[in-house]
Amino acid sequence: MSLVRAESLSKIYDAGGVAVQAIRDISFTIEPSALVAFVGPSGSGKTTLLNMVGTLDPPSGGKLWVVDTDVSTLSRRHAAEFRGEHLGFVFQDFNLIPVLSAAENVEYPLLMVQNRPAAERRQRVQDILEAVGITELADKRPDQLSGGQKQRVAVARALVTNPKLVLADEPTANLDSATAHRVIDLMRAMRDQFGTTFIFSTHDPRVMAEAELTFTLTDGALTQETSQAGAHHG
Repeated sequence: MSLVRAESLSKIYDAGGVAVQAIRDISFTIEPSALVAFVGPSGSGKTTLLNMVGTLDPPSGGKLWVVDTDVSTLSRRHAAEFRGEHLGFVFQDFNLIPVLSAAENVEYPLLMVQNRPAAERRQRVQDILEAVGITELADKRPDQLSGGQKQRVAVARALVTNPKLVLADEPTANLDSATAHRVIDLMRAMRDQFGTTFIFSTHDPRVMAEAELTFTLTDGALTQETSQAGAHHG
C-alpha cells in the first residue's frame, strides 16, 4: 500500500487578483520507508507540493492520499489532527522554541497532540534523544547549540510522535557540508531503525545524491522522476 498517492494534483493561488498556478496536474506515488526528494529551482513548486502532502495547504484540484487518508477533503481542524497523529516536520530554520531545553523542545509535540502520561513522555524523549545521538544536550537551550545540533533536535522532535512520514523543507540549507552529511545520514539511520518515510524539498545536490527517489519540478509541473536503489553513502 503506497504511503502517499497524488492524482492530477494542482494548486492555484490568488496573487493580487491574478491566478498563479503553483502546481500543475501532478501524479506520483511514494512507498513506505522511502527517502524522497522534491527538487527544482526556487519557485518550481516543490515547497507548495511538500505543504500539500503535509496537509498545510489544501489542493485546488485532484486527489491526494496520505497514510490511507484522502487529505484533499479534510477540514482545517481534521487536517491539524491528522498532522499530529501521522506526520513530523523539520524546518530549515529549525523552529525550536528558544526558552525550552532540547529535551523540552522534543517533548513539545507529545504535549500538544498525544496526551501521554509524564513518565511515558520522558521515556520516549530519552529514547529518541539517544537514537539521534544528543542525550548529552538534553538540558541545553537552542542558543547554546550549533546548527547541526539544532537540526538533530529538530529531527528528534519530528520523530518523537513516531510518525509514518517526516517532511523536511530545505533541511540542510543553513548547514555546512560536513554537518549536512551527518544530518542526512541521521535521517537514513532513523528510516532504517523506525521505518519512517522522509520527504525533503531541496536544491542541495548533497541531499539529492542521497535520495532514493527524486521528483524534479519545473514551473509547477513534474518533469522527471528518478529512482536509485539504495542511494550511495557519501
